[in-house]
Amino acid sequence: MSQDYLIKFECSECHSINYHSHKNKKMLKDRLELKKHCPKCKKHTLHKETK
Repeated sequence: MSQDYLIKFECSECHSINYHSHKNKKMLKDRLELKKHCPKCKKHTLHKETK
């Protein structure tokens, strides 16, 4: 668990932070992009990892 870090996912359309997750930064160097449901936009949008 020492290598895992908490990351935030931000909606690419409305820029609200909707989801949190863990990521092993030694294994995954790139930023994650997932299609998730945004409650503010009320549709599935691309969510990108923020700092």
